[in-house]
Amino acid sequence: MTQSELKTFLDEKVVQYNHPKFLESDPIQVPHRFSKKEDIEICGFLTATIAWGNRKSIINNALHLMDLLDNAPHDFIANHSESDLDRLSSFVHRTFNGLDLHYFIQSLKNIYQNHGGLESTFSNHQEKDSLQPAISMFKKVFFELPHEQRTQKHVSDPLKGSAAKRINMFLRWMVRDNSTGVDFGLWKSISPSQLSCPLDVHSGNVARKLKLLRRKQNDAKALVELDKSLRKLDQVDPVKYDFALFGLGVFEKF
Repeated sequence: MTQSELKTFLDEKVVQYNHPKFLESDPIQVPHRFSKKEDIEICGFLTATIAWGNRKSIINNALHLMDLLDNAPHDFIANHSESDLDRLSSFVHRTFNGLDLHYFIQSLKNIYQNHGGLESTFSNHQEKDSLQPAISMFKKVFFELPHEQRTQKHVSDPLKGSAAKRINMFLRWMVRDNSTGVDFGLWKSISPSQLSCPLDVHSGNVARKLKLLRRKQNDAKALVELDKSLRKLDQVDPVKYDFALFGLGVFEKF
């Protein structure tokens, strides 16, 4: 397949999967329940944080988490009392538990009170061609309060070798335009051209079959390689191809 043929093929798959029907089985449906910017981004961040494993379980647990936050996540984070946090102790999704959630709520409150919110925390550290250093700096800010060491594993650091799949997915949700009704296009301070593909086993395997990626591990080095390949196909919006790679892998078993 030539570069031109590959682009045509993937562009068709983007149109097929970057569609409101995608919401029916994807965790991004959970932040779509909200209309206020802060509610969408907080819900999106928490949903992306637990987005590993069975997709139905992810969606159900994210909905349960929003119920625990009174379906008003920004208000809960800004105004909760210690007693309000007690109800969070029973939450669990795989290895993410109530102890982790308790810290996440405290840290998000700190970010909105002292760092201008989630968008500012990422955009203040962005670089021209990559958001991976900004993700690393975000982790430092996120864990600047006293915390249990175990909770750090739930926020990835690309500068320590991680592909940071879940945070890159969250950034896609927030930054890419909402013309198809899937992503939100909420954050105007970051360009879609800076985004990286949420690299997981599905997108990685498809990317290798299409010769967009040669590295065998799904790590930070693989992400850089995939970024370069996707930017050759579309410099302005390279991460639109996440829909193609994911759709081919999950829905078509490509």
